[in-house]
Amino acid sequence: MLYNGDDSVVSSLSHLYCTSERVGVVANATIKCFYYYKKTLDTKYPDEETRKNELSECHKRCALITLDALRENGGIFIKFGQHIGAMTYLLPIEWTETMIPLQDQCPESTIEAINQMFIEDTGKSIKETFSEFNEKPIGVASLAQVYIGKLRSTGEKVAIKCQHPELKEFIPVDVILTKTVFSLMDKVFPEYPLMWLGDELQSSIYTELDFTKEAENAINTQTYFKKFTKLTALKVPNVIEAHHRILIMEYVKGERLDNVKYIDNNHISRADVSCCLSHIFNNMIFTPNVGLHCDPHGGNLAIRPCQATKENPHNFEIILFDHGLYRFPETQMRRDYARFWLALLDQDQDKMRFYAKRFANIDDDQFPLFAAAITGRSIDVALHYDITTRRSKEEISSMTSRFIDGEFLPNLMTILSRIPRIVLLILKTNDLTRYLDECLNSPLGPERTFLIMTQYCSKTVYGEDCENNDHKYKKWSLNWTIHYIWNWIRYERRRNQLYLYDTILWCRQIFNDLRELV
Repeated sequence: MLYNGDDSVVSSLSHLYCTSERVGVVANATIKCFYYYKKTLDTKYPDEETRKNELSECHKRCALITLDALRENGGIFIKFGQHIGAMTYLLPIEWTETMIPLQDQCPESTIEAINQMFIEDTGKSIKETFSEFNEKPIGVASLAQVYIGKLRSTGEKVAIKCQHPELKEFIPVDVILTKTVFSLMDKVFPEYPLMWLGDELQSSIYTELDFTKEAENAINTQTYFKKFTKLTALKVPNVIEAHHRILIMEYVKGERLDNVKYIDNNHISRADVSCCLSHIFNNMIFTPNVGLHCDPHGGNLAIRPCQATKENPHNFEIILFDHGLYRFPETQMRRDYARFWLALLDQDQDKMRFYAKRFANIDDDQFPLFAAAITGRSIDVALHYDITTRRSKEEISSMTSRFIDGEFLPNLMTILSRIPRIVLLILKTNDLTRYLDECLNSPLGPERTFLIMTQYCSKTVYGEDCENNDHKYKKWSLNWTIHYIWNWIRYERRRNQLYLYDTILWCRQIFNDLRELV
C-alpha cells in the first residue's frame, strides 16, 4: 500500500511537471507573438510597401514560433496547426505555408504504449488479438494512428485505429490552454475575433476521442446509404469491434479522389465520380436525421475500382473514412438554406439576402462577401451567379490577393464568428466538393453538381410547403386541395426547369465530343 501511495505521488508530480511544461510552451509562444505583432502594428512606416513587408516578416516569424510550440506539445495542438494550414482563404500565406509540415509529420506513438492501451481497453494484448500486426502505422494523424493486421479469431485483414495514449492525460489542460489563447487574442486584436475556434474545439474534441461514437456514426451512415448506392457508389468500411480508444474496421484500400491519373487508368468516369460526390454530401445536408460528416477533406475520401452490380451500377466505389464527428442541421436551417440556393438560381438578390440572414445570421453589409464565400466565386460573379461559367485562374487569383492584402480579412473574421457552426461545416463541405470537382475537371462542368444540389433544394422546399399546408388547412378541404395542387405545380415546374438545364448540359457535351472527333 505504501508503495502504491508513493507511486501515486510520483505519478501526480510527473503529471504536474508535464502540465507545467505544456503551459510554459504555450505561454512563451503567445507572449512572443503578441510582442512581435504589437511592435509591428504600432510602428509608423514611411510607405505602404514597407508596412506590408514588415508585416509579412512578422507573420512568418510568429508562424515559426507557433509551429515549434505546436510540435513540442503535440496532440490537439497538431490538429490546431492543421486547421491553420487549411485556412488558405482566411489567413496570411506566411501562416498557412508554415503549417504545411504538420499535415504529414504528426508524432508517432510507440508500439509499447499502444500495446499497453490495448490491454487497458480490451483486456488483451496486440499479440492475443491479431495473428499478424504490422508495427509500422500506415497513417499517423493528430489524434490517432492506423495499423494493418489480421484478426486471430477469423483471419480477416483489418484496419486498427488507435488513439494516441497520452491524449487521455493532457486533453483537458490543452482545451483550456487553447481557449485561453483565443480569449487573449480577442482582447489584443478585437477586430479579428477567434473565440469561435476555441468554442468549436471544446464542443467537438471529446466526441472525436470516443471511438465507440465513431463506430455508431459509421454504422448509421452505412445503413442509411445502402438504399442510395445507385446514386452515390458509397462504401463505408464495416465496423468489427469498437472501444473508447480503439476501433477495428474492415480494411478497404483505395486511392485519393484527386488522383486523376488513377481514375483515368481504371476507366472510371470523372463525371460519374463528381455526381456521386454531390449526391453523398447533399443527401447528408438536406435529409433529416442523417447527419453531416464533420471532417470532409481529401484524406478522408478514397476511390477504388469494382465490378458493376445491380446494387451499384458504377465501376467504382467512393470510400468515406473517419466518422468521429457528425452534426445534424436543424429543419428550418435546411429549408432556409435550400431557398437561398433556389433564389441564387433565379438570380433573386432580395430573396438571397433574406434567407442568408435567416440561416446564417448575415446582414446586408456582410452579404456580398458571404455570397462569395459560399459559392467560391468572386463577389461580382456571386451576386449575378451564372451556373454555366467555371472559376477562371484570374478570378481565383484576384480573390486570393484581396485576402492576402487584408482587404476582406476583418469582415470575413466577423462573419465566421457570427454564423452558426453548422453553416461553417456546410461551407467547408462546399469547398471540398468544389475542389474535387475542379481536380476531376468533369466534362459536364460545375453546373452538373450545382443542378444536383438544387434538386435536393427543390425537394426540401416542396416538403416544407406541403407541411405548412397540412398545418394551415384541414386535410382534403377545398383550400387544402387547391394549395396542395399549387405546391405540386410549383415543384414540377422547378423540376422541369432543372431537367431542361441538365438536358442542355448533356447536349452541349455530346456536341463538344463530336466536334473533337471531327
